[in-house]
Amino acid sequence: MSTRGALAGADGALRCPWALSTEDYVTYHDEEWGRPVHGDDALFERISLEAFQSGLSWITILRRRPGFRTAFAGFHIEKVAAFTDEDRERLLADPGIIRNRAKIDATLANARVLADWAEGDLDRLIWSHAPDPAGRPVPKTLDDVPAVTPESTALSKDLKKRGLRFVGPTTAYALMQACGLVDDHLATCVSRTAP
Repeated sequence: MSTRGALAGADGALRCPWALSTEDYVTYHDEEWGRPVHGDDALFERISLEAFQSGLSWITILRRRPGFRTAFAGFHIEKVAAFTDEDRERLLADPGIIRNRAKIDATLANARVLADWAEGDLDRLIWSHAPDPAGRPVPKTLDDVPAVTPESTALSKDLKKRGLRFVGPTTAYALMQACGLVDDHLATCVSRTAP
């Protein structure tokens, strides 16, 4: 019998096991993860944060998200696209974010690419890769949750073809999970049926 199924939290509600290690995770799991996210700026933020998370734990990013939002002008694409070399140096020195040169450069480059897109294009492109929920089995344990899917591979290729960076298939799938394109809450998780 797998021990990777939903577990009871302090309030007795069953949740995905990863959500129970900190209160920050419980709140994120219950209120955000897997809920549909729309809007180009909101999706740009999620793409950027997923890229910064690469190689790190999500809790590291989650706890620094306010710092990221301040440092990157609320992730408004047009504002980040206008960042200068001085802004880049400021970011590299900012202790409120992850000061990874390649990830900062990718975020700035992605904003410049996206600034040339029509409003709504990023939203439409990402959501065009959402799989049919009826064709996906509901995960019972964490072992049933993939790290990559054909849809995330296709989304990654589509974003890369259009010039975006740090958007590999695993990062693309994490984006799909976080933004509600897929519902990977476990079958008995309290958030599986949340509105």
